[in-house]
Amino acid sequence: MATYAPRPVRFVSGEGTWLVDDAGRRYLDFLSGIAVTSLGHAHPAVAAALCAQAGRLLHVSNYFANEHAEVVAGLLDQLVGDGEPAGGKVFFANSGAEANECALKLARRHGGHGRHGVVSAYGSFHGRTLATLAATGQPSKHEPFAPMPDGFRHVEYGSMAALEAAADPTQVSAVLVEVIQGEAGVVVPPEGWLTKVRALCDERGLLLVVDEVQTGLGRTGRWFAFQHEGVRPDIVTMAKALGNGVPVGACWAQAEVAESFVPGDHGSTFGGQPLALSAARATLETMVALDAPALAVARGARLRAALEGLDRVRSVRGAGLLLAAVLEDGLDAGAVYRAALGEGLVVNAPAPGVLRFAPPLTVREEECDEAVARLARALEAVAP
Repeated sequence: MATYAPRPVRFVSGEGTWLVDDAGRRYLDFLSGIAVTSLGHAHPAVAAALCAQAGRLLHVSNYFANEHAEVVAGLLDQLVGDGEPAGGKVFFANSGAEANECALKLARRHGGHGRHGVVSAYGSFHGRTLATLAATGQPSKHEPFAPMPDGFRHVEYGSMAALEAAADPTQVSAVLVEVIQGEAGVVVPPEGWLTKVRALCDERGLLLVVDEVQTGLGRTGRWFAFQHEGVRPDIVTMAKALGNGVPVGACWAQAEVAESFVPGDHGSTFGGQPLALSAARATLETMVALDAPALAVARGARLRAALEGLDRVRSVRGAGLLLAAVLEDGLDAGAVYRAALGEGLVVNAPAPGVLRFAPPLTVREEECDEAVARLARALEAVAP
């Protein structure tokens, strides 16, 4: 179905930071499938885990346990706690949208009838299901599917005054936020904003739900972006990097919140099945062994400095290896993206005048330098 623009390239293989198309041409991948292949393409540990699991057991119903679920849930709980058990529970899904759908249902179940409202931010992106699309603060995406599910309120991102006005505790159960808005163009809120959101939720008895689908698992230089402010959410959603390319998502919740669900309230045929969780287990164990957040800090500093040195880049924003280059006024980011692809560099243009960079956390320094050199040529081709 025509849900995407025509694809300009067909990729057939990849290794590390590199992709190869069907004509044999090599590309530096600085998008990682939109922050997914954080260990790079065809990582041997993930490939080996998948092969071993596929030869042993592909799937069983969630009526039964499997060998990976408790291990992966424990690893995620440890990472949410920044090295210490956080005391939460995990629901496994197949995507970020499904992880957020679980979070929304859990918030409603916890809040009870009449307190089903959720406040999120303009510019946010939380998924494509009807509920997660309703939570997404982009009215242009709502219009074709109106009427949207009710109960969702949107406020200016980073504005405490707007949030305080919308977060009525008699009707609202949760506040849903991204610590950095990836799809809006890697937009960063004012410093200390998340801490204030946590305090408001505590004051009014609301759940703080943090969507870490794009920012989680080391990408910003901490295991989760909320850890930069020392905040502990009530619910955390994640996906993308969790399986290094294998579809898997997860919704973590503090135990007392998770207990609002009872058997039959939620489920997923494929969520948490053995093949997907074998990939998640290998991915997480490898990330821990490599100290993925430290890699993001070091390589992110190198990439940021190189981008800031380009004449036609006005500024660079983001954290770790989730960065955006804000181009000079009048430059068409879409045209630059296409020119970069012609130079063998994969990035994207999520917002007008903005290019997004999310290379594998295993990217090498010389690959960062080469990517920026290719971008420089693309900028020169678009605006000589």
